[in-house]
Amino acid sequence: MKKDKILICDDEEGLRESLRLILEEDYDLCFACDGYEAIDLVKTECPDLVLLDIKMPVMDGIETLKHIQRVNPETKVLFVTGYQYTDVAKDALQVGAQSYIVKPFSSQELMEAVKKALKK
Repeated sequence: MKKDKILICDDEEGLRESLRLILEEDYDLCFACDGYEAIDLVKTECPDLVLLDIKMPVMDGIETLKHIQRVNPETKVLFVTGYQYTDVAKDALQVGAQSYIVKPFSSQELMEAVKKALKK
């Protein structure tokens, strides 16, 4: 059975590694450290879901999401943020993100959010 592919995009290496440890058994993973790299990987890897940090240098998650939607409108996006329901998170949902998860989160919370986002 084919595993869903998830692109993890976060500028923090530690968080990328933590997400890898949680998700690698159940999903095919690829990684980006900024929005530009994520957009390139959406073009070449066609992930089913992107776990995308909102606050990143150079290109933030909202701008990255807009580019991802142009490249592949079928790709789903789940934002990972350190902020509670703020205007930024609200903007993310209005722009087209499936949902968001607030750091810190448990492995179980992450898995539930990923499964829910992939079903939408």
